[in-house]
Amino acid sequence: MTNHLVSHVRSQFEPDPPTRIGVAVSGGGDSVALLHLLCHAFERDEVSIHAVTVDHGLRPEAVQEAQEVARLAARLGVSHDILRWERWDGQGNLQDQARRARYDLMQQWAMDKGLKTIALGHTADDQAETVLMRLARGAGVSGLSAMSTTRSLGDVVLVRPMLAISRADLRHYLETLKESWTEDPSNQDLRFDRIKVRQALEVLEPLGVTQASLSMVARNMEQAREALNWHVHDIAKRVVQFDGGDIVIPRADFLALPYETRRRLLVGAVNWITASEYGPRRAAVEHVLTALGQGSTGSLGGCHVLKQGDNLRICREYNAVRDLKTKLPEIWDHRWQIIGPTRVEGEVRALGEAGLQECDDWRATGRPRAALLATPAVWAGARLIAAPLAREEEKWQAKLEIGQEGFLGSLLSH
Repeated sequence: MTNHLVSHVRSQFEPDPPTRIGVAVSGGGDSVALLHLLCHAFERDEVSIHAVTVDHGLRPEAVQEAQEVARLAARLGVSHDILRWERWDGQGNLQDQARRARYDLMQQWAMDKGLKTIALGHTADDQAETVLMRLARGAGVSGLSAMSTTRSLGDVVLVRPMLAISRADLRHYLETLKESWTEDPSNQDLRFDRIKVRQALEVLEPLGVTQASLSMVARNMEQAREALNWHVHDIAKRVVQFDGGDIVIPRADFLALPYETRRRLLVGAVNWITASEYGPRRAAVEHVLTALGQGSTGSLGGCHVLKQGDNLRICREYNAVRDLKTKLPEIWDHRWQIIGPTRVEGEVRALGEAGLQECDDWRATGRPRAALLATPAVWAGARLIAAPLAREEEKWQAKLEIGQEGFLGSLLSH
């Protein structure tokens, strides 16, 4: 069993393992097992392992648990860092905010240490629970494909090398090592949906709804999702045009597509324009698609979907960026870099009505008013210095951080 687990974990990084791997270790059985497996899977001179623990500051015991991980890492000869989240204000969904904060902290940690890969301790049980939770929410193909073995987080790749390994097998592995681990008390807290689902699986098992069968559903849906993504990617290469950071699609071509293709293409466009990792809610997407089919327009996730002649134009919504400000040459709205004279001091803000009034020839751009209002402009107080997307500028240009190829690539990763 031990050799099988070690070989499986190693195989998830082949054929070219990174020379340095970060690993998230909470102190629970899954992550402690992952740390041991990685240390056994690679020789020290082949791959160096770097552990990290995130203390969310929500339980007094977490400090001691992080220190236990530090001692374990030292015993294994692995470097270890503790990251602390101190921004919880008691508002919103605690689990969701803690999860997002955990990934943000780990991404920054990896970038600071020059790590390109972080291994996570999700198991086949986690996969099955995720499928069941998403099934209860009426998820589609992407939702039911659950967790993928790899996922990009900016320039960092998250790897889940244990999605085919059960929690029970990992506990048995730790017992053979005579290794201890921490049991998070929240794993017994029925206020959390995942714990309710975990108990429900015990009831459903006699009906054949098991960890193994749900994991198989996830694998099947992953294959279907990949096929759909390639289909949408190929359609986009054929019908999508790019203009000033907007996406333009012939309306007749868009409406002729199958519903799921339209939905994925629209969500992909909104995510690219807003530089968002997560798409808008399915109900909101369906509402806009219905409106488009009826000849109307709509707004979605901080974007407008406009009719422009025979085309649909998906562009940024002014109200979503009206208060955004960055200093030159910083990135504005997570996607625009304004390049111009280095001696000019100013800030980048949305063009807005006041700026558009100073662009006498804005109609010559061929871009609608609603789209131009949300484009980046350089300001010195109330004085407009440059509007690269709304008028001719000899010394200024607006450059996208993630261009056309980035959009097409993003369609394959969602």
